[in-house]
Amino acid sequence: MLKISDFAQLSRISPKTLRLYDRLGLLKPATVDRQNNYRYYSASQLPRLNRILVFKELGFSLEQIGKLLDDNLSVSEIRGMFSGKQLEI
Repeated sequence: MLKISDFAQLSRISPKTLRLYDRLGLLKPATVDRQNNYRYYSASQLPRLNRILVFKELGFSLEQIGKLLDDNLSVSEIRGMFSGKQLEI
């Protein structure tokens, strides 16, 4: 397990951003210490974080990113979101 500060440094984003992603449900910590509420992340969470960062670079809002990360989203819905973003650009 990695402390939030270590995970942030490894992924080159701020702990504040990780807290925001947690609050929005985009990337929940692997575990939270019950005594001090300190967040811990796993290296296995890096691929999900990388997807979030790529979608963000492509100009998707955090709300849209949440939908893109939803496992229940169909391929046609994902294509529609990308087509809409392409038209927007």
